[in-house]
Amino acid sequence: MGWLAFGYFVSYIPYAMLVKALSSGVLPGTHGPVGGLVLLPAAAMGQLLAMPVFLAASGWWRYARRSEVMGRQLPSPGRDAAVSGLFAALIIATTTLNYTFAGVSILLMLLLMRGGVLIVAPVMDTLRRRHVRASAWVAVAFSLVAVGVGLGDVTGYHMTFGAVLSLAVYLAGYVGRFEVMGRVAKTGTVATDRRYFVEEHAAAPAWQLLLLVLGAALGQPQLREGFTTFLTTPAALGAAAIGVAYEALFVFGTLIYLDRREYSWCVPANRCASLLSGLVASYALVWLAGLAAPGSAQLVALVFALCAVLALSAPALAARRRCRLLFVCGGNTSRSAMAESMARAELAVLTPRTRVRPLRVASAGLEVKRRGATMSEGAQAALAGLDIPRAAYRRHRARPMTPVLCRGSAVIYCMTRAQRDQVAMLVPGLDGRVVCLDPAGDIPNPAGRPPEEYRACARRIQASVRTRLREHLGPAGAVPGSRRAAG
Repeated sequence: MGWLAFGYFVSYIPYAMLVKALSSGVLPGTHGPVGGLVLLPAAAMGQLLAMPVFLAASGWWRYARRSEVMGRQLPSPGRDAAVSGLFAALIIATTTLNYTFAGVSILLMLLLMRGGVLIVAPVMDTLRRRHVRASAWVAVAFSLVAVGVGLGDVTGYHMTFGAVLSLAVYLAGYVGRFEVMGRVAKTGTVATDRRYFVEEHAAAPAWQLLLLVLGAALGQPQLREGFTTFLTTPAALGAAAIGVAYEALFVFGTLIYLDRREYSWCVPANRCASLLSGLVASYALVWLAGLAAPGSAQLVALVFALCAVLALSAPALAARRRCRLLFVCGGNTSRSAMAESMARAELAVLTPRTRVRPLRVASAGLEVKRRGATMSEGAQAALAGLDIPRAAYRRHRARPMTPVLCRGSAVIYCMTRAQRDQVAMLVPGLDGRVVCLDPAGDIPNPAGRPPEEYRACARRIQASVRTRLREHLGPAGAVPGSRRAAG
């Protein structure tokens, strides 16, 4: 998530600067300000050209559905992704348009847009019946204060009817997009989420260009100019570059939102990155082009918006301070018991070599038949075959999963997607801490199977446990392999 937010931050700076510079007439090689509706067609074309380049370079085209067209199988978005793409197109167009209105700063529009989405996030989570902590509602209050303080500078700016309408369409686009995304994606399953990403990604710029063509056909003069005479000017290249820059931030932003955790967790990462990039872009244009600096009220409002981000992030920050990793399976005598033992053994080797605070590990089962049962013989034999010290598992006793155990854990690693979903449903408010141990797929239960099935299961769990420990501890916590596994 940190790298995605950083990528969004880096992408947003040139995008915001290009839009404001072009619409203000300070972009080198241009002759006077360019209206927002005039530059939108070229920007849409820029993104439409950049989109397939990214999808082809990443190889993610393979996740899309296929439809037969003239005897050829071509990528084709499903109905939900197409609808979400329409909402995303409204967001793309109005985001660009919002920065082009004369008399308003980048930072003011950012505050209004970001503050609005910070409010939308917990509301959508509530409508989707996702648990929303009190911290999210505190953030809503901070966001309202931020917007109110930011509007205190409105006497120094000109909030036209067009600007207000554009903001309203922008927020409506997010409501619609979040509703579809929360219903068909955000599953934590790579294939499902990537398919949604690719199909929505392909549909959004196509929808945007279609809507702009429709507007021009209905007689909107600025859109007509954007599709005709403007495309022959040097400024058209700058407008196309806006679309290319938006393509980059669209990728990072969508991947942030697709995180399985609720919007009240994902939105702060996105909003914080864009607010900071807007601040950088605003003052860069002050220094490079002599545009007016943001008003003092906007800077104060930015502080309140960041307070909202911190409030929404509070549960995740608190979770990072917890030091227990919980492994969950069905009976807690094989898979989760092996994972706990492996994690305990790896950490026993790792901890003396690092300054990382020692972690506690535990395991539990969703369908424990006999509380206090020892680890299965097959699991014990598999652990011995991997040189896991007996001290790591000889005292293991099966226990059922409880809400208290889950809420006191930093991360809950489940062996299957069904178990992950069951834990998330049984214990609301875990803020995305419930994940699959192996994101590539389910780890099947070896109970009652031959010894080689236990050994294969143990090797897969060991590889996943090492990967997860590296994720949790960071670069300094690279986990060394055991003697036999390394050989």
